[in-house]
Amino acid sequence: QDYTWEDHGYSLINRLYPDVGQLLDEKFQVVYNLTYNTIAMHCGVDTSMLRRAIWNYVHCVFGIRYDDYDYREVNQLLERSLKIYIKTVACYPEKTTKRMYRQFWRHFKHSEKVHINLLLLEARMQAALLYALRAVTRYMT
Repeated sequence: QDYTWEDHGYSLINRLYPDVGQLLDEKFQVVYNLTYNTIAMHCGVDTSMLRRAIWNYVHCVFGIRYDDYDYREVNQLLERSLKIYIKTVACYPEKTTKRMYRQFWRHFKHSEKVHINLLLLEARMQAALLYALRAVTRYMT
């Protein structure tokens, strides 16, 4: 909560590397907002809560928590096998197996699973950037 992409990271990276902040922010937003409004065989579904839960869970795995987010959503929306998969891919990608990929969301399309991977990798990248940019900010002050 002390150092966020929106409030701190974006502006610092733009100051250090003009236009890079905008490019990264657009990349994060595209992946975060990507949806077909479907889940498995259900159409017209608002997936924003699920996407937010995945993004915030990845940040939580890396020790980043937000005061304005109710983390009970993570436990309500993400089944255990999905949380294990997310944590493994984010923290130990070399230990990810096909079996783990097949285990979570068995009735879902591969495109939905790929979207999960995109979400978690972009959230991981943003978390890493936040730690690096916070260190730069501390160094500069």
